[in-house]
Amino acid sequence: MDTLSLAPFRLTDRAAARIADIVAMQPGQAALRVEVLAGGCNGFQYRFNLDASKTDEDIVIEHNDALVFIDAASMDLLAGSELDYTEALMGAHFAVRNPNAASSCGCGTSFSVA
Repeated sequence: MDTLSLAPFRLTDRAAARIADIVAMQPGQAALRVEVLAGGCNGFQYRFNLDASKTDEDIVIEHNDALVFIDAASMDLLAGSELDYTEALMGAHFAVRNPNAASSCGCGTSFSVA
């Protein structure tokens, strides 16, 4: 898929607020790192970690008071995606709405591409 034709990775207001809250509670951390790794039940999986600094290859996404770092290889699979934060009876979590995903698992942490 041509990632240049897709909108960049976006954060919802809810996700940005939650990221800012989490980072503020963790001294020395600067941002949420979003990565796509090989694995999971569908071929690729999302990984979320706090990170103190960006690398030279990172793409920085800013929204409100939140920062997200994404490496270039992960961005190829995340272009056009949106990160949201949801709270429900079964728990709270970050969720990626990824137009590049042909299918995803029930828990939403792994996906495959066409």
